[in-house]
Amino acid sequence: MKQEDVVDIRVAQRADIEILFQIRTSVTENHQSREEIAALGITPASVAEMLQTDCRAWLAEQNGRGIGFAIANATEATIFELFVRPEYEGQGVGRALIQSAEAWMWEQGLTQIWLLTGNDLTLRAYGFYLHLGWMPVGVQADGEMKLAQSVFQGVS
Repeated sequence: MKQEDVVDIRVAQRADIEILFQIRTSVTENHQSREEIAALGITPASVAEMLQTDCRAWLAEQNGRGIGFAIANATEATIFELFVRPEYEGQGVGRALIQSAEAWMWEQGLTQIWLLTGNDLTLRAYGFYLHLGWMPVGVQADGEMKLAQSVFQGVS
């Protein structure tokens, strides 16, 4: 890997919100348009508000371009967003982002965290989380699979 190809992970700021939306709408698996996301109540204003509370976001950048992000909520002990631009999948970006989120949540004193993903073994996200040691703990009423990670599992 050339020096200019190094991926940097940093805490996302309010000025990065537009980039987060660009990344979110670029994905092919679990794609949603800005309109669909807004219908769920996720807007630039709501994300800006979240980042001022108990949530934190991380932005992965390569050569100054935003290529992936994760968002976690300490109060709810959940990682609720993790997206990587399709052309950067399979290059360790998702792993670096989730490790940043996990480390921050452990620093908050949490001993178990969780996330939701589609309950379909053919989904890349489902296999990705299992590969990283997340454990299925049950199917939600809406059909989503709940996965959990404990501080003891997360230490490697």
